[in-house]
Amino acid sequence: MRVLVVEDEDELAGAIARGLRRRAIAVDVAYDGAEALERLCHTGYDVVVLDRDLPELHGDEVCRRLAASGAGGRVLMLTAAGRVGDRVEGLSLGADDYLTKPFAFSELVARIRTLARRTAPRRPAVLEQAGVRLDLAVRGVHRDGRPVALTRKEFAVLAELLRAGGEAVTPRQLVARAWDENIESGTGALRVTITTLRRKLGEPDLIETLPGRGYRLSSAPEEW
Repeated sequence: MRVLVVEDEDELAGAIARGLRRRAIAVDVAYDGAEALERLCHTGYDVVVLDRDLPELHGDEVCRRLAASGAGGRVLMLTAAGRVGDRVEGLSLGADDYLTKPFAFSELVARIRTLARRTAPRRPAVLEQAGVRLDLAVRGVHRDGRPVALTRKEFAVLAELLRAGGEAVTPRQLVARAWDENIESGTGALRVTITTLRRKLGEPDLIETLPGRGYRLSSAPEEW
């Protein structure tokens, strides 16, 4: 999942981003409405956490333009105004959900995950292939019954490979789903992650490198 947080309060934006990254969610941050639209033109997001009262370009206008563009991505609007009329107005602009400040972080995460499920096709909570079992709900991984401890990035990459069902996944696709803009070199970080993921999953090696195409997860013993 990839989320754009649009919030002009530095401390709040940073706290939200750090909390989401601890939950294996890739996060980018914009501090005003104009910057948010610029990012949305170049990057696809599952969810946009949008503060309503923004400088440069008001959050209402950002929401209106995003809804009109049909670019995808669900909008969770944040605001200090909690009256029913304010909530109705925000939703009428095209927001998918509305959360009043101050809020419990656990509720924010729950709402983001709910909106992301609406954006993407329904996916199973458990992914299995070639003896690997990945449980998205508890972030657990087993290979042939053996527990495998993975970092957040390793878990995210493995999940994308499992979702592909043996088809090739390009480095660009893996980086887009598992990382945010804070990494210096997406493909370099990906290569390191693939290497450690291979080591942790053990032999025989399940992850194939396909020159010019990317990576895939082997699904049959004869491919090993």
